[in-house]
Amino acid sequence: MACQKEDVCLQSANERTAKIARLNDQLRRGQTPGQVFVTEGILSLGESAAVDILSQVRDHNDFTQANDPHGERDFGAFRYRGEKVFWKIDYYDPELKYGSEDPADPARTCRVLTVMLAREY
Repeated sequence: MACQKEDVCLQSANERTAKIARLNDQLRRGQTPGQVFVTEGILSLGESAAVDILSQVRDHNDFTQANDPHGERDFGAFRYRGEKVFWKIDYYDPELKYGSEDPADPARTCRVLTVMLAREY
């Protein structure tokens, strides 16, 4: 789709990115449907550690141009008891077979949050 005015296209793209970021924040906070996976490495740290780590993922708010260049708030990293932890949100179609055609449309997207130790990546 071609835009008639560049500023209208930019505004539309910015609105779309902001909507994706809001949906990602909602998933991390347990406020919207999606799936959450933790890896064996996270589980190996113990149940209370896994709960603490998921709490830090939920509350993560350290987004900058350097660590979130697309503005979607779909990735984070932090240290937990000496371990580097990564979390990532991916976008799939509702059947989880393919990538989502439109991550800004919750009806066409299943968000998947994966939490892992960096060394498992």
